[in-house]
Amino acid sequence: MNIGSVARETGVPAKTIRYYESIGLIPRARRSDNGYRHYADTDVEVLRFIQRARRLGFSVADVSDLLALWHDKERASADVKELALRHVEEMKRRIAELEGLRRTLVNLAERCHGDNRPECPILDDLAGAVQRH
Repeated sequence: MNIGSVARETGVPAKTIRYYESIGLIPRARRSDNGYRHYADTDVEVLRFIQRARRLGFSVADVSDLLALWHDKERASADVKELALRHVEEMKRRIAELEGLRRTLVNLAERCHGDNRPECPILDDLAGAVQRH
């Protein structure tokens, strides 16, 4: 299967597949006589695994660890669970950070008159200006 077919079948863009090869996340594809990459069904399975893990927000480094665990039939599921729960904690931290950013923007938007006046608390905050009362 060529890279275009694999990209269509997995939802992973060809450019991303080449990137994953370049960083060693997936093995380099075999090359046909004409130099085209050739992928096997197992490569498609691995790319689907990676795609699903990335959609769940795992970093490339974590995906690499998950792949190693997936391929290791002697692994302890506790290791997989630990990695997943660490990711959940990171997601909670990022969600809290995003909620704080959302609250800040809502507050700034509420303080902005949104009319023809040039004064704008949103721009003042972005510029780091001290608020004047």
